[in-house]
Amino acid sequence: MKRLFSILVIIALCYFCLPETAQGRGNDFSQQAQESLRKKEYIRARYLFLQAYEAYASATPPDYAQAVECGVQAAALYHRENYYNEAFELLYAVERTLIAGEKTTGKEMPALRYPVTRERLRMYIKLRKTASAKEQLSKLEGWAEAAQVDSLSTDLLYTQANYFYTFGMNAQGDQTFNRLVERYAQQADYDKAEACYQELIGRSRRAGNTGMMARAYSNYMAWHDSIAHIKAQKEYDALKAQYDGAQQTIGEKDKALSARRYTIVGLCILAAILAGALVLGGVVLFRFILLTRKQKKIIGTVNEHLALKTKFIHNISAQMNPTLDTLDASQPGVQALKSFSAHIEELSALEDSLAEPYETEETNVSAFCEKVMKEVRGQVKEGVTLTVNAPKLNVRINTEHTAKILRHLLLNAAEYTPTEGKIWLDFKKRGAHTHQFVVTDTGCGIAEERRADLFKPFNAVRDLTQGDGLGLPICSLEATKMNGTLTLDTGYTKGARFVLELHA
Repeated sequence: MKRLFSILVIIALCYFCLPETAQGRGNDFSQQAQESLRKKEYIRARYLFLQAYEAYASATPPDYAQAVECGVQAAALYHRENYYNEAFELLYAVERTLIAGEKTTGKEMPALRYPVTRERLRMYIKLRKTASAKEQLSKLEGWAEAAQVDSLSTDLLYTQANYFYTFGMNAQGDQTFNRLVERYAQQADYDKAEACYQELIGRSRRAGNTGMMARAYSNYMAWHDSIAHIKAQKEYDALKAQYDGAQQTIGEKDKALSARRYTIVGLCILAAILAGALVLGGVVLFRFILLTRKQKKIIGTVNEHLALKTKFIHNISAQMNPTLDTLDASQPGVQALKSFSAHIEELSALEDSLAEPYETEETNVSAFCEKVMKEVRGQVKEGVTLTVNAPKLNVRINTEHTAKILRHLLLNAAEYTPTEGKIWLDFKKRGAHTHQFVVTDTGCGIAEERRADLFKPFNAVRDLTQGDGLGLPICSLEATKMNGTLTLDTGYTKGARFVLELHA
């Protein structure tokens, strides 16, 4: 009996002491590495990326995509500290892992070969080894062509331009980069074309390539001037078209007035004949006046009833509360009615005070967005990635109501975003006094038939335990009080994207 008990204890200890899976270790190391990288703890980040790479590579089956990402990250950190030998050795190890994976799976992995070759090319460029860099560039072109991925094709053009500019081949660099810009310029999408120049300047700055940065900036200024001329010409053409249209309208009206003069003369001749008709017209006019007065009275009555209806809706929610307080608050129906009552009062209060704007204060956007995202982090499903993209910039906003709107949007996104999905909170500066908060998710999106009434209250009969549908209308009114708007980006099709635009 004692022996059996000992065996059971040993089995239990073995069960609870089983090591974590390699995939799980890789995920933990990767997350810790990303956190260290954000804190600029580069040595620790490099060590953790190496551990993550080894864990992913040794998993069953290996997670090649994650292994490549972590291996290349670690090599880049070696490269950053000028440890080129270690970086090259690590990239060769990653490449051997991919070759083994291709043999095992029987499938080529050009999309994963691409980042390994690109990192090796970056080091050769920094070391000014022209022949080796050219060889890697040729391989990179082959991987991009085999992968047939748009993002890799775009990245390849940036990388080719970097190579040409670095080694003094400015004409080829301009030609390569212009291929990228022309994609958007032909569509008159000047914002995306300008973003290409900004990206190239940013890459050259991060790489410390002053020559490429100067060349890219010079080309950007020349392009910017040319686009400004094109826009000015289009504006001139539009104004000229309006002027020509106005002149044509004036001419047509002159002709019409001339025709009317002849008509008036004819009418004067027929005045005697029309005397009886004028009497009849007077009777009709009198009846019309009476009808108009009646319609005004009806309109006044309707407006009065609308005001009473609004007051009734506001009062009924307050009258419901004493009765609701006597019911079991743990019941979902009672909770739903209380929430509905509170929302009605809030909606009515907002409608009555739309002309009273909220006070604003200077706020750091980055810290503000991180704080809001942190508040909803515990509400998302397992595996959902939360990302904040906000600069360290101060703007004037009402933090309380802006945070309230963003929390509502993020909680909605958390509810409809499945496991392994993504949720972003972005901040964009659109002008000296205009900025946007953008909440994006990869959830199920919003059906097209619901979009028109998304921000309208009481547009459908609902089961209140499933939500009263007043959250977005309330958020929209609060945005209005902050001199802004809350809209749905209908062009985004991979989930839902809401844009809160505020004007200082």
